[in-house]
Amino acid sequence: MKLFRCDNCSHMLYFENTKCGHCGRKLGYEPNTNRLVSLLDGPTVYTAPALDGAKFVYCANAAHGACNWLVPSEPGADPFCRACRHNDTVPNIDDPTDRSRWQVIERAKKRLFYSLLRLGLPLATRNEDPEHGLSFRFLSDDASTDPVMTGHEDGVITIALEEADDAAREYRRTQFNEPYRTLLGHFRHEIAHHYWDILVGGKPTLGEFRQLFGDERADYGEALKAHYQSPPENWNQTYISAYATSHPWEDFAETFAHYLHIVDTTEMATAFGLRVHPDVDSTGEMSGRLDFDPYGPVNTNELIHNWIPLTSLINNLNRAVGQSDAYPFVLTPAIIEKLDFIARLIHDAGAMQWTVPGPDGPIAISSPNEAED
Repeated sequence: MKLFRCDNCSHMLYFENTKCGHCGRKLGYEPNTNRLVSLLDGPTVYTAPALDGAKFVYCANAAHGACNWLVPSEPGADPFCRACRHNDTVPNIDDPTDRSRWQVIERAKKRLFYSLLRLGLPLATRNEDPEHGLSFRFLSDDASTDPVMTGHEDGVITIALEEADDAAREYRRTQFNEPYRTLLGHFRHEIAHHYWDILVGGKPTLGEFRQLFGDERADYGEALKAHYQSPPENWNQTYISAYATSHPWEDFAETFAHYLHIVDTTEMATAFGLRVHPDVDSTGEMSGRLDFDPYGPVNTNELIHNWIPLTSLINNLNRAVGQSDAYPFVLTPAIIEKLDFIARLIHDAGAMQWTVPGPDGPIAISSPNEAED
C-alpha cells in the first residue's frame, strides 16, 4: 500500500478516508488511476479537480459506510465499484452489529483489491464468467443452520462474519494454534485458491507447481483430517506455516498470501522512505534500502534481502510497545523458492490482457495499472 495525500491541501491520508481531516474536502478512491482524490459539487455527482474535472458518483455501498471507491458518472454504469461488484451476499444491513462487521470486512477486502489491481490480475464477476468469476459471500452463523466456514469453492469465497470480531477471531486463532490470523490474511489466502484454478490447474505451470508444492491430486478431505489429527513437526524448513503442510493447495495458498503480505508491506515502507541500518549490524545482513517498487518485476532475492531487515524492525517495534511479533515467520531457501514461483506466476499473469466472452464481444477483466501521482 502506498501513502496518499490530499490533492487540495497535501495533507497525508489513509486509504479508507472519506474526508480530509485538514481541509474538509470529500474524498474517494479512483482505482483506474490509483488515487484518493478530493471531490467538489455533489451531493450525488461529484467533480474530481485532480482528474481534469471528471465526474464520479460513490459506489452504492458508500450509503452503508462500507465503501469509499468511485464509479464514473455515466448512463448505465454499474452502481458498484470494481471491488463491490463481486459481492454475492452481504449481511443484514438493518442489524447494527452485522452492518458494523461488514464495514470492517469491506475495509480488508478493499486492501486486497488494491493489490490485485496493482498486479493486473484477472478479475471477472460471476456474471461475466459463470465458471471462474469471483464472488464473495459474507455470512453470519445466526443466518445459517450450520457454522459458517471461511473458504473457497469454484470462485466463490465465503468469509464468516464473526471473523470481523477481534475477540472471536483471536479465540479461533488460539483454538487452531495459529501464530497469525487477520481478515486481510483470510482474503489473501482464499483469493490464492481462486488464482490457482485460473493460473495453475491444467496450465503449463502445473508441472513446476507439483515439483515445489506436491501433487494436488491427493485426497483433500483426508489430508485435512490427517493434518488435524496429527499436527506436523519440524515443518518450518520447507513450509511457511504448519497449515501449509496439510495439502499442496494450502501450501500454495499460504505462500501466495505471504507474497502479497511482503509486497504490500514493502510498498508502505518504501512510501515512508524507510532505510534499515542498525548500528549493531556489523555484517550488513540486517540492513536494507527500500527504494524500489515491489509491485513491479522485482527480483525475488532482492525483495527478500530487503524484507528480512524490515521484519526485524517491525517485530522489535511491536515488542517495544508490548505486542507480540507482527511477523512470526521464518524464510528458508525452500520457502523462498516457492515465493519466487508465486512471483513469476503473478507477474506473468499481470503482463497479459485477460478477457472473457461477452454478448457484444470480449470483455476485459484485467488492466495492469501503471498510473501514479
